[in-house]
Amino acid sequence: MKYAKNILETIGNTPLVKLNKVLGEDFPALVLAKVETFNPGNSVKDRMALKMIEDAEKDGRLKPGGTIIEGTSGNTGMGLALAAIIKGYKCIFVTNSKQSKEKCDILRAVGAEVIVCPTDVKPTDPRSYYSVSKRLAKETENGWYVNQYDNLSNRAAHYESTAPEIWEQTEGKLTHFVVGAGTGGTITGCGTFFKEKNPDIKVIGIDTYGSILKEFHETGELHYDHAYTYITEGIGEDIIPENYDMSVIDHFEKVTDKDGAIYARKLAKEEGIFCGYSAGSAIASLIQMKDQFTKDDVIVVLLHDHGSRYVGKIYNDEWMKEMGWLE
Repeated sequence: MKYAKNILETIGNTPLVKLNKVLGEDFPALVLAKVETFNPGNSVKDRMALKMIEDAEKDGRLKPGGTIIEGTSGNTGMGLALAAIIKGYKCIFVTNSKQSKEKCDILRAVGAEVIVCPTDVKPTDPRSYYSVSKRLAKETENGWYVNQYDNLSNRAAHYESTAPEIWEQTEGKLTHFVVGAGTGGTITGCGTFFKEKNPDIKVIGIDTYGSILKEFHETGELHYDHAYTYITEGIGEDIIPENYDMSVIDHFEKVTDKDGAIYARKLAKEEGIFCGYSAGSAIASLIQMKDQFTKDDVIVVLLHDHGSRYVGKIYNDEWMKEMGWLE
């Protein structure tokens, strides 16, 4: 009989799906979507959540019966929660008020305690979700602060699993890897693997207006005061996490909040692929960069998470109308 011993064994081996309509008939290249919603927690973050826990168990940072504490936009929390259920840990997740209600409800549904912090504060502010999660880790007995931003097991997970899968699925023929950039784990882990295999592969990060990633990549200068609040979830940063290795990234493409939302909806209606906000941003970026591609290119675009996380926002007509993005 073929079966998984537990839900964690179903992480990975997600499909690669050709995009046919959403980019338009005249889009020059072959575009293949790595649909990470097939992971049990419905996002790419399942991969690194399990890896971070296993590595922490090995070196003693996470002890039996411990409490996992993390600042998360929702998807990493889901991956951590699934692993915690199987392995016997408690979870406390700290998020910000920008995140969808669905994400918080889903985390509570799998047994996590969820604390919501304000969005419009600096990362160093004691009220920020970065600061609150660090404080809770110190105050909680047998607590372990995951810190997905600076925990290098994050990028190692994608170097070890996500990138090799894509390489095998494309038979090494991909020419471009396009992915939303947030903590830096996926783009750096995959980018490092691909550059080792073929330095000519272009690694493109999707950023959003209000984030400082693109500016830092292009100038090497950190201007935290250039960050401002944006609506897009899951990509962009107002800090530079240690998971980044900017040398393996060729380009950052910025996408507006509006275009990310609109193209996520188009992806669902035209391809039958129901994904989250950052997937829409990734599709919009390809259209923006259309003139840079040729008929010989093979583009792999990674779609991070599931549309069910956003039914109260980008998939809600009233919300879209309130934003002025839907007639």
